Amino acid sequence: MDRNAQIESYKPDAWLPTTKKEVEARGWDYLDVILFSGDAYVDHPSFGAAVISRILEAQGLNVALVPQPDWRGDYRDFTKLGVPRMFFAISPGAMDSMVNHYTANKRLRSDDAYTPDKRAGMRPDYPSIVYAEILKELYPDVPVVLGGIEASMRRLAHYDYWQDRLRPGILADSPADLLIYGMGEKPVTELVKLLKKGVPFHSIKNLPQTSYISSKITNLPEDISLFSFDECLNDKLKQAKNFRVIEEESNKLKSSRILQKTGDRTIVVNPPYQPASTAEIDSWYELPFTRLPHPKYKNKVIPAFEMIKFSVVIHRGCFGGCAFCTISAHQGKHIISRSKSSILKEIRQITQMPDFKGYISDLGGPSANMYQMKGKDESICKNCKKPSCAFPRICKNLITDHAPLLALYDEAKKIENVKKIFIGSGIRYDLLLDSPDSEVINTSSRRYIETLLKEHVSGRLKVAPEHTEKNILQIMRKPPFEVFERFKRIFDRISSDNNINEQLIPYFISSHPGCTAIDMVELAIKTKKMNFHLEQVQDFTPTPLTLATEIFYTGFHPYTLEKITTAKSQQEKLSQRQFFFWYLPEYRPKITQFLRNINRNDLLHRLLG
Repeated sequence: MDRNAQIESYKPDAWLPTTKKEVEARGWDYLDVILFSGDAYVDHPSFGAAVISRILEAQGLNVALVPQPDWRGDYRDFTKLGVPRMFFAISPGAMDSMVNHYTANKRLRSDDAYTPDKRAGMRPDYPSIVYAEILKELYPDVPVVLGGIEASMRRLAHYDYWQDRLRPGILADSPADLLIYGMGEKPVTELVKLLKKGVPFHSIKNLPQTSYISSKITNLPEDISLFSFDECLNDKLKQAKNFRVIEEESNKLKSSRILQKTGDRTIVVNPPYQPASTAEIDSWYELPFTRLPHPKYKNKVIPAFEMIKFSVVIHRGCFGGCAFCTISAHQGKHIISRSKSSILKEIRQITQMPDFKGYISDLGGPSANMYQMKGKDESICKNCKKPSCAFPRICKNLITDHAPLLALYDEAKKIENVKKIFIGSGIRYDLLLDSPDSEVINTSSRRYIETLLKEHVSGRLKVAPEHTEKNILQIMRKPPFEVFERFKRIFDRISSDNNINEQLIPYFISSHPGCTAIDMVELAIKTKKMNFHLEQVQDFTPTPLTLATEIFYTGFHPYTLEKITTAKSQQEKLSQRQFFFWYLPEYRPKITQFLRNINRNDLLHRLLG
């Protein structure tokens, strides 16, 4: 049975309604919440709109979802379901709309992985703003709640790469009433509980992990007031200083309320919830997902779904704190792991899917091998505000034991109809090298590497050294390149000893803050000596609320306040990127000319011979 036949085998009410006809088929005469999504409707726990919809449904609400509404016509998609009793919700998409739409060189992309048949143009730029403006124009008195990564990463003043300007927190541009940042299950659940009790929506001001904007704010003694948006517009150093405060408060287990004056109003960001418990995250992943796209997409392919339909998320969060990454800013740095029983239950559900061929594509998370890692002494973690537990070195208080993950793999591969389990997510190889304090952990690390290479790699193991040069890696908050070289030697030895024919695929970034063309030449020379012909590469794209983006915009490192230069023009960025491809004939003349122009024939000889 193929996917279309499988969809037909479900009852119509297996998915949340998306049309008036589907609402009526359920016998509902009202809706509590209507959620508008920038993505196609895929009822799978990897898609945020589906998760929040199921969370709302679990509260006993009548919930409908409108995927990819037409914002350019007569707004009929925004009116077809009427007015909800509680609020409208907006989930702009699993990927930031501007990253989804544009390349690092600001060229419009021709496809969209979150849309049926990759069709481009099915969502606007900044749907958090566009959808909210339409809803408030149509229904000015109905509350609108923003969520998702786009709103989350723009909750305070931020640099917008695509408009090349500092923008205020998104609530200054969007008429929405409330913003939920980070992973939204806990705040949206509590919001519904308050509304059920009869608490008026606009009186809800102290809900954790939410943000609102107001012209009347009473400052509390423990509040942190940032430099205002106008001050940051006039002084980039103040914007850099603000970022350090925002990042540190986001990483603390006990953080303060943050205020930022924007014009004659103030944006208030309430502290986040404590990390979810294992029982809580298990309950979310065990909601009644069909794990399939809505039947309306029959005979159409949604690439983002195809990539993850046989994969399982085993944990959330990342303590890597990489300078260019949004994961810890959105999911948090503390690892929230699902129980083994919950994960195994989901795998068994996957094996019952008619088109399952026996291969689990991933048991992973932001970093596949952080499962159940946490602090030895949690009291130390409670007082820690460092953005990374792995930089500049692995924290001595961090448990890096891979034994729980190995036990999970051992149980999972015993499940009936499972032929092979692959690990598709990237791994942190620095967590796998020697721990000077524990031979037990060293033993589990060695076993993990061998088990991974022998049983769970589908020909290519993805890792992310990101660069080779020490000064760039320090800005990136990544370990020295020698750590990667050491891991590669272990990889090569295990592959040779066991006659395994697998590739190690490293990811690298060009044009990162602090990186020069000479740094890229050194990267090319070093990776050439290791016999790499790089293919998994990217040009740095500044995205809101990351350390690297703040350096790119302000020119200052927010923690040291030292000045750092960055390649910004398209010509500079392309000049750096070309060194990834020194081995291609079409790039050699340009590389040769560049190095001769700067009188570096020594580098030319080392790179091209």
